[in-house]
Amino acid sequence: MAPPTPRRIRIGIDTGGTFTDVVAFDEDSGELVTTKTPSTPGNPADGFMAGIDKVLGLMGLPAGHGDAISAVSHGTTVATNQLLEGKVDRLGFVTTAGYEAMLEIARQSVPDGYGNSYFWVKPERIVPRHLVKGVGGRLDFTGAEVRPFDEDAARTVARWFKAQGINTLGVCFLHAYANPEHEERMRAVLAEEHPDAVVSLSSEVLREYREYERAMTTLVDAAVKPRLSAYVNNIKARLSEFAGERPAGSGGVPFYVMKSNGGVLSADEVVHQPITTVLSGPAAGALGAALIARVAGFDKVLTSDGGGTSTDVSVVIDGDPTLTTEGSVGAFPSKIPMIDVVTVGAGGGSIAWLSPEGTLKVGPQSAGADPGPLCYGKGGTEVTITDAHVFLGRIPPHLLGGEIPLDVQAARDGIEQLASKLGLSPEACATGILEISAWNQANALRQVTVKRGLDVRDFALTTFGGSGSLLLCRLVDVLGLPTVLVPPNPGNVSAFGLLTVDVKNDYVQTHVSLADALDPSTVGGVLDTLTEQATEALTKEGFPAEQHSFVRTADLRYFGQAFEVRVAVPDGPVDQAALDEVARRFHAEHTALYGYDFAGDPAQQVEWVNLRVSGIGPIQRPEIRRHPLGDGTAPAEKGRRQVCFEAADGYVDTPVLWRADLAPGTVVTGPAIIEEFGSTVPLHPGFTARVDEFLNIVVTRTAEESI
Repeated sequence: MAPPTPRRIRIGIDTGGTFTDVVAFDEDSGELVTTKTPSTPGNPADGFMAGIDKVLGLMGLPAGHGDAISAVSHGTTVATNQLLEGKVDRLGFVTTAGYEAMLEIARQSVPDGYGNSYFWVKPERIVPRHLVKGVGGRLDFTGAEVRPFDEDAARTVARWFKAQGINTLGVCFLHAYANPEHEERMRAVLAEEHPDAVVSLSSEVLREYREYERAMTTLVDAAVKPRLSAYVNNIKARLSEFAGERPAGSGGVPFYVMKSNGGVLSADEVVHQPITTVLSGPAAGALGAALIARVAGFDKVLTSDGGGTSTDVSVVIDGDPTLTTEGSVGAFPSKIPMIDVVTVGAGGGSIAWLSPEGTLKVGPQSAGADPGPLCYGKGGTEVTITDAHVFLGRIPPHLLGGEIPLDVQAARDGIEQLASKLGLSPEACATGILEISAWNQANALRQVTVKRGLDVRDFALTTFGGSGSLLLCRLVDVLGLPTVLVPPNPGNVSAFGLLTVDVKNDYVQTHVSLADALDPSTVGGVLDTLTEQATEALTKEGFPAEQHSFVRTADLRYFGQAFEVRVAVPDGPVDQAALDEVARRFHAEHTALYGYDFAGDPAQQVEWVNLRVSGIGPIQRPEIRRHPLGDGTAPAEKGRRQVCFEAADGYVDTPVLWRADLAPGTVVTGPAIIEEFGSTVPLHPGFTARVDEFLNIVVTRTAEESI
């Protein structure tokens, strides 16, 4: 009798500040299983492995069946949290002699506009001035050598850093984007003189001009490389141990890490490109929500991922989240392709506090997972958003379907003490905390829409994450949104997103030229070189040539502008017709972004700046299944409890429904509470929820009360 065919299970794991979310996908049967485990901030790998063990058990695979894992994709906050918390170890910077003050000069832009410039002080440099060293040698913007590389000076610098015990270094020489030779020679010298040094080269991290941004991106890459590499390698080793014996020739468990650009990369490669993971978790959530919303029939979508520490928002048009290369993490600009995400400190653990003037504030400080909110009973001492929800009855007195009981009395005591300081009733204090949080989230959503020339009222909102759906009714009213979509298992959408994304590598080369002087063969040659690099990476990742696909883009601007607009380059050979089409697309995109263009004006020349190629290797996606609609009848209530939606109205007797009992076509009219394993939807009076054929909850204002 032939042995049974082993199962092939692909797992997505998103590690958040409070919980680790897990989704497992059986590639043969199509079965999808979700779960959560508490995060372990002291060693995130512990929560990671606990999540794998738990989800395999739910799929009927007890301990010892790790060999069924076909691949693991991971969204990590290791690099993000290190930068947000400013935990950058001693770091050295090697640059071209004469440019040692590059980080001090930086840029003249002031956050929030020049009206606040009087109060603004430049943030601390990522590398203090005394740890910056210059090395002689000079290239021009074409990559031609103006002065030879000073190897003696390079050796002196390498020995100095070794003597100082500086083991992490970033190297950024002038115009290295055009020619990496001097940087590569510096690395060779460091390998000889300071072999223990971890080194990042700008020509490998970002082959793009603008010296300050390239230097900062390289230094951020170097800063996170030791910690991220140790974390990823630790998980790789533990995965291999967990998987046990695998079929001959299969190697270890394929392990991918989510990148900020909306793709994944093998763990073997990501340790060489750690900067690409700085928005790993939020990117996965945006992509998962984008796919769910597109299948449900929504082509213009805002995503709102509410976690324990923060809420991440993004905009999705025609299924694709908006990308940017002008992002930053904390105080550190990182000029890499990343999904355009705005983060606000409005998660479940965000702390409510009194300003020196005695006004109520919420966030961005967070109680995190440990000690967490008061209601966690783990030693927390400050009121949080979660405590307000518990006090008002909007979430149950437990988390994860009863796995984690909550201390309702502790939340009540904290709210009452804070209310007494404000001279408010406890109900007014708690609803005030949630009102501030709702407006914080609304302002973040305006940043990705109104500030980019988009009308927020044209978009449906997709809410997910453990706390993402708790304030959706207020967001509808504050922003004038037409619809809110809550996916099934909203607390696990980011982990689900990890199973929907392809392997993706981005390559860029600066090539500054006026359009009139551009040679099509030169452009084609640069794009071919970038495509070859992408091809090599995809082949190394194990994708056969017939599965490779490539996206070519170019950054253009009008001559004299400071920043560029990215547009697609047509497939096929690059000839004059292709260049003209790129220019036409640039004019159209410029109009869409800024409301005007200079097409047809000979006095305004178009300038090409950067050429880009993304190499994509496809991964099998889970199918979002359609379910037959029922008659719309609401199921029996799970129970009832007192819930406060408006402080002036007090508590009202409210039905509690279990989401798994809501068949497609079910219609629920507020007030109601819809609970599930990892999330809760408080449906306020005046709102209606409908379950669609993909099991999404679609929330709208009740017709007669629409505003």
